[in-house]
Amino acid sequence: MIAAAVLLLYTVVAALWLPKLGRRAAGWAERAPRLAITVWQAAIASVVASTVLAALAFAVPADVVGHGLAGLFEACADMLSAGEGLTFAGVAALVAAGSVLGRVAYCGAAVLYRAAVERREHAALLGLLGRRDTDLGAVVIDHDERLAYCVPGRHGQMVITTGALRSLAPEQVAAVLEHEQAHLRGRHHLVLAGAETMARAFPGVPLFERARTEIARLVELLADDVAARRHPRTQIAAALVRLATGRAPAFTLGAGGETALTRVRRMLHPEAPLGRRERLTGLLTVAALLAGPAVVALVPGIGSFLAHHCHSFLFL
Repeated sequence: MIAAAVLLLYTVVAALWLPKLGRRAAGWAERAPRLAITVWQAAIASVVASTVLAALAFAVPADVVGHGLAGLFEACADMLSAGEGLTFAGVAALVAAGSVLGRVAYCGAAVLYRAAVERREHAALLGLLGRRDTDLGAVVIDHDERLAYCVPGRHGQMVITTGALRSLAPEQVAAVLEHEQAHLRGRHHLVLAGAETMARAFPGVPLFERARTEIARLVELLADDVAARRHPRTQIAAALVRLATGRAPAFTLGAGGETALTRVRRMLHPEAPLGRRERLTGLLTVAALLAGPAVVALVPGIGSFLAHHCHSFLFL
């Protein structure tokens, strides 16, 4: 019961407080966007896990867990078949846990399905209106708006408009397409889909809303960094300025958009990357977020196990 209360308290505190901590760490995130994305994902996973584990800790008595793995399965089977030890509140807790997981699965499937349908429709449109440029490795569309984006998926492709080609120098075009290629190679659309799933499944939760916004920003920073490995940062910055007003389709990943101008500053005035100690701190944070709920949920069972079987160890 104590473990369930602790896990529920953590769920509430994390959902409300972690977004505020994320705002304070915004500068740190810009220096290591990949690690920052992982931290946000771990925070989301820890809240969901703590919610589900709290329900399980409430429904399954600690002494049942303490019998060991085989005994746990046997005891749980007895509880479910005979109803012994499983109270109405315990059943309600298990139903709540199942509802949380079901809601996440349903929203995740809906997000992925809708995006896949829109991508297929857009790909068909590109086949009619666009032409494949083998030198660029992208589909070119005759359109005055300056756009460069990628359509992710199994047959991902990069798209650029004639307006962008007229506006950008060849070096800038190469840098922009490298940015889009980074999105495709990194499967960033799946990262965004995960954040979108949680925000839709549980609307209004500060952690999930903030994570969706931050992850969308961070994947762009990460793609900028990948492009900067092969192209001058000044060329990337110049291309971002020219593409800033472009609005790519919602289900795609575009180089421009509302974050473009703030990314220009980052390209022109890059901060020092994280040191070894800072990266280690970030990795330990991820580990704590992922392992913490499981440890709290298992502590009562471990204590019960030692209480039941301690005498066996004394005779060894």
